[in-house]
Amino acid sequence: MIEPPPERTLGHTTVLFGENGGKYPQGNSIVVAGTEESLILDPSLGMIPRREQLPPVDRVVNSHSHEDHFAGNHLFPGVPWHIHELDALGLRSLEDMMTVYGYDEAAERYMRRALVEEYHYAPRPDALTFSDGHVFDLGGVRMTAIHTPGHTRGHTCFRIEPDDVLCLGDIDLSSFGPYYGDAWSSLEDFEKTLDVVRRIEARWYATFHHIGIVEGREAFLERLDRFAAVIAKRESRLLEFLRQPRTIEEIVGHRFVYRPQDAVPFADPVEKRSMGFHLERLAREGRAREIEPGRWLAD
Repeated sequence: MIEPPPERTLGHTTVLFGENGGKYPQGNSIVVAGTEESLILDPSLGMIPRREQLPPVDRVVNSHSHEDHFAGNHLFPGVPWHIHELDALGLRSLEDMMTVYGYDEAAERYMRRALVEEYHYAPRPDALTFSDGHVFDLGGVRMTAIHTPGHTRGHTCFRIEPDDVLCLGDIDLSSFGPYYGDAWSSLEDFEKTLDVVRRIEARWYATFHHIGIVEGREAFLERLDRFAAVIAKRESRLLEFLRQPRTIEEIVGHRFVYRPQDAVPFADPVEKRSMGFHLERLAREGRAREIEPGRWLAD
């Protein structure tokens, strides 16, 4: 019998680690239990083989509307689901979820199939919404929503007290760096969010992917700096690439977010949108210009 991935309890908060260290498409889910209620935050694919061992919960909360974060939602059909009001569209229907991604035809075709067959997409038009500052009071335990957009419009971190845990969602502190490649992403909002979370002090910092749990502010800031620095590295690489005139297609094909060898079905639209944010900024700052439609050169 294969042993399930480990878990770790921090007071009233239990982190259920995903397979492969929570590497995408896996993730680390969190159960928070008070004296009156309990909830699960971001039920991942890893909850499916655990379904018989999962504790009963009164609520499902999603940090944002992405496939890997709601892949286990369907295991809890009889309880309310909660998501930030700006991301609620993604739970409303499969068609609406496509709006969140904003992919081209080929990538959308892949994702429509994957959402149903691999991520167990279950529409929930009656999902309850919350906004910044909302408190889930579980009885002696409070989980407070902190709106942290950029990854998506409604991406949310959560502060769990009295456990002194900050749940970071997809501010995952990984070497991959920030992801801002969807229609509902924003590079500038993500950078503002990084400044916001930098100022939040906690004992424990929990990520959905990769890292899992970081203890102490010093260790957190070290990882956050490396994570944030990826944005500048991408922009620097793009500028170097634009020393010669380059088309959008050449920029997409060069790969600044994913590695060229990564077989990612939605890589092209993600590269196009992510680098589009950087091109807009470089143009505003006079560091690059569009010398003809769809063709760019560094200044």
